[in-house]
Amino acid sequence: MKVCEIFASIQGESSFAGYPCVFVRLTGCNLRCSYCDTAYAYNEGTDIELSEILEKVKPYGIKLIEVTGGEPLLQKESYGLIERLLEEGFQVLLETNGSISVENVDQRVSVILDIKTPSSSMSNRMFMKNLDLVSKKDDVKFVLGSREDYEWVKDVMEKHGFSERTNILLSPVFGSLDPAMLARWMVKDGIQARLNLQLHRYIFGSNRRGV
Repeated sequence: MKVCEIFASIQGESSFAGYPCVFVRLTGCNLRCSYCDTAYAYNEGTDIELSEILEKVKPYGIKLIEVTGGEPLLQKESYGLIERLLEEGFQVLLETNGSISVENVDQRVSVILDIKTPSSSMSNRMFMKNLDLVSKKDDVKFVLGSREDYEWVKDVMEKHGFSERTNILLSPVFGSLDPAMLARWMVKDGIQARLNLQLHRYIFGSNRRGV
């Protein structure tokens, strides 16, 4: 499969934020979000055998691994990669952009489902039936760039009624929406969601990969 990069860092987002994690970033994405911070993953990468990926991740000695992108589910080999990592005793996270069904993803995986808001210009590309497939071990993440995005998220939560079944994360677009402002909206509304900051950016800066 085509792999953009493999590196170890602190998990910056999701319910696992703060834990050491190995990231396997696969190449390719079918979306072009306005605020994308990993556009280099659209095309950058090298074809690597599954066995070589395992050789690269094991020396870190970290049991938490995230398979991400781009959009990892675009490569059919990603399903085999996930199963092999699970067989090797790793705890696996899958971050996916919300446009592809997660129905066939191994149930042992914790899915981070990134539902795109209107400011991304990609909200009409979402496979919303994914919201029926998530559970308590999964996260539904919304990246917000405006008050309009926030109101849209509240409407989606009300219409789809998934807030009791999973973890909901609200993440402000870095450098665009003030986290303090988003926090005030959340507190005022008592919304059943968690403020989700990109911890790695606050620690290492905007452009650094790994530690």
